[in-house]
Amino acid sequence: MPEPVPPLTGLGPRKAAVRLLDSVLGEGKLLSELTGPKGVLGRLDAPGRARAQRLATQTLRGLDRADRLLGPYLRKRPALTVHNVLRLSVVEICADGAAKHGVVNAAVEILRQGRNTAHAAGLVNAVLRKVTPEDWAKLPPSRLPKWLRKPLVADYGKARVAAMEAVFGQTPPLDLTPRDGDAQRLAEQTGGVVLPTGSVRLREAGQVTALAGYQAGDWWVQDAAAALPARVLAVAAGERVLDMCAAPGGKTMQLAAAGADVTALDVSEYRMKRVAENLARTGLTARCEVANALFWHDAPYDAILLDAPCTATGTIRRHPDLPHAKDGSDFPALFELQERMIDRALELLKPGGRLVFCTCSLLPDEGEIQIEDALQRHPGLKRDDAAFAGLDGIDAAWHAPGGGLRLTPEIWADQDGLDGFYIAALRKDF
Repeated sequence: MPEPVPPLTGLGPRKAAVRLLDSVLGEGKLLSELTGPKGVLGRLDAPGRARAQRLATQTLRGLDRADRLLGPYLRKRPALTVHNVLRLSVVEICADGAAKHGVVNAAVEILRQGRNTAHAAGLVNAVLRKVTPEDWAKLPPSRLPKWLRKPLVADYGKARVAAMEAVFGQTPPLDLTPRDGDAQRLAEQTGGVVLPTGSVRLREAGQVTALAGYQAGDWWVQDAAAALPARVLAVAAGERVLDMCAAPGGKTMQLAAAGADVTALDVSEYRMKRVAENLARTGLTARCEVANALFWHDAPYDAILLDAPCTATGTIRRHPDLPHAKDGSDFPALFELQERMIDRALELLKPGGRLVFCTCSLLPDEGEIQIEDALQRHPGLKRDDAAFAGLDGIDAAWHAPGGGLRLTPEIWADQDGLDGFYIAALRKDF
């Protein structure tokens, strides 16, 4: 369990970052649970919150690498808080290029102020003075925890997983979807580059709300991979469409921008507020409903987009806490929920209607296998892989052997990668 830490009053960014790490690694909490107004960062100013979150996130990206660098200097594993101070400091010195003396002094002071960590200040001082960026550079990117790495290696092979891990270790860029579809104009407006699939990528975005076109609602933040499912669904103006798990709203806005009559559905009232806010900012219209999709009865729809709840293993480059806060024990329940949601979507779809199913997961259990099972349960359900034809930027290598698209993070590695996704296009012929 994490060591007790001082009260929040006067907590600096480094202390807050250590506390975030303690909660993720010691209590299995996600950063998203910890960084709200009432969380660990609540009493820091805006720059302090941003710095604390960046430090924690960068440390999680380099966690395994930092542990391998520290290993020769530690006779035994330190208490969690002490270990996390060491890890954070190593990442600051070796990955961020921070001045060693300042980082070491800060680490020692943090430990001295802790009732149960003061005794470790001398050890940490001695260890950190031995680590060098040169030693860090000799180490490969951080490996995923064994509970996740093992099944991924079984599915993709060691070389491909290692390539994914290299992407997971990098700070991801910011991807934007243009409201009017004019990616070139948006790239010129924001200083970004146009990706093959029509998204705009910014490698040095800065503050999102300060970017050109934000206040005017010209675009929204959406990973290039996450922007594909709505394009696959290819809705027409006036079609009755259900975005079955809508939050945070990127796909809803894509569907609305195409002129569809969109119902955005999500079980979370808090997350649906974000959808409504994004719609208002972009001047787009959709019917927003807070409800459990399994018990939604407003049918039938011409087309449904089901971005199902999943393990989110495809988003680790943006959420490096996920493989350290989870252990896979809750995965079977998610697989069952996905199955039930597919069945419910088909009940809500009119005969001849279209369904796009997707998950931001790397696990075939949440993609290829889900669709294989759904086709067996519903003899009148057909693959509609023709829906992928004509889409900009779709590489032939992305097509999964049994149908659908399988995207993995090392795709576009030379352009900073993209989120992992599985996307299937289906048609209901019953």
